[in-house]
Amino acid sequence: MKYLFTSESVGEGHPDKLCDQISDAVLDEALRQDPNSRVACEVMASNGVILIGGEMTVDGYIDIQSVTRGIIKSIGYTDPDYGLDYKSCGILLNINSQSPDIAIGVNADPQKNKDIGAGDQGMMFGYACDETPELMPAPIMFAHKIMMKAAEVRKNGRLPFLRPDGKCQVTVEYENDKIKRIHTVVLSHQHDEDVSYEVLKEELIQKVIKEALPQELLDKNTIYYINPTGRFVIGGPQGDTGLTGRKIVVDTYGGMGRVGGGAFSGKDPTKVDRSAAYMARYIAKNIVAAKIAKRCEIELAYAIGIANPVSINLNFFGTGNISEEKVEKIIPEIFPLTPHGIIDYLDLRKPIYVETAKYGHFGRSNFSWEKTDKVDELLKKLK
Repeated sequence: MKYLFTSESVGEGHPDKLCDQISDAVLDEALRQDPNSRVACEVMASNGVILIGGEMTVDGYIDIQSVTRGIIKSIGYTDPDYGLDYKSCGILLNINSQSPDIAIGVNADPQKNKDIGAGDQGMMFGYACDETPELMPAPIMFAHKIMMKAAEVRKNGRLPFLRPDGKCQVTVEYENDKIKRIHTVVLSHQHDEDVSYEVLKEELIQKVIKEALPQELLDKNTIYYINPTGRFVIGGPQGDTGLTGRKIVVDTYGGMGRVGGGAFSGKDPTKVDRSAAYMARYIAKNIVAAKIAKRCEIELAYAIGIANPVSINLNFFGTGNISEEKVEKIIPEIFPLTPHGIIDYLDLRKPIYVETAKYGHFGRSNFSWEKTDKVDELLKKLK
């Protein structure tokens, strides 16, 4: 059976990703000063104005203006012609402290033998598959690699006419659930006004797409759509309003694995929207790395103020050599599943988050939840 599957990624300068990075930069600065900070930071960007709101409890002072301008500059919004300039943009703040009603459910109380509870109710999904070395779905990994390469050639001057905003899609053709070829690549990238479309198209195909993707999967029939409207000069928050948390499919599995109801960026790790999603990925990746299944999806569900998950569900999509029920039983014996246990084991109270806010939260080896160090323990328990 043949079928096509498409996933998208967006660049650092995409307005939604700009907002995600600002949210996580604020979180990182809070954790740098106070590892026990409670942060829920939301950002909106539109027409040269950045609005930062949310709740924050931190033992320290954060210069949010400087943090925000630093992120905007690092992305490359350094010229008013780009639609946003780190020097001249307006920044508005509306920050409150964390609700005491939420804090009651989340704070630990050793005198009552009470562990940290989940910061909210919700369900979180983790996914892994064996079709790439990263144990991620190929369409989303290929899309991320295109956007990484586009940022590289923009920043190092190989393609100096590129501006910060951009997005892409990669369609992979499968046959009998195996990758056969790359069917279509769509790449839209903001550019200077004086570059011709012909030059832009050729350079993006040769110096971005073909350098980022496996050559053996590209053929003479691969379709390339480069800036399909023909022009992409106005971009960033000038062309489209950005919001934190609006790219959760880009952040996760490109649509091939399900996602929960909550976004990640701007949330400290007591929010299981983030920390439990990282643990779910860690579990799924170790299961696939152990060759227990070729594809694995796990759901963890939590209730606010309650430490342990209310449910665990595994799905191997018919690719497992051991039953889901048997593996489900040993998961709590191997993996910490309470917020406190997840935070400690994955070392989540460090300022690591701004890097997660670009090119996806999964599939890169520099994150603790991408380790495959539980393979032997899984196999031993299952014997």
